[in-house]
Amino acid sequence: MPHIPSRYGHFVFGVLQSGLTCAIAAAIANLPFVAEGTFIGHWLRSWAMSWLVMLPVVVLAAPIIRRAVERITRPER
Repeated sequence: MPHIPSRYGHFVFGVLQSGLTCAIAAAIANLPFVAEGTFIGHWLRSWAMSWLVMLPVVVLAAPIIRRAVERITRPER
């Protein structure tokens, strides 16, 4: 497996985190389709759409959120 340089870690984190979060949220939102037997199709479409929207949000928001957390927390002694 090829390794990605660590300088791209922020983007790799964003891809993985947004993909997993969207997959879980889409699965929960599409649970009513289990009874109809159309869950997988609905889930895949929902996941793909939400991931396309959330990936840039996560990648762009993460540095801002990290800085905010650093400002409102302090190191433990």
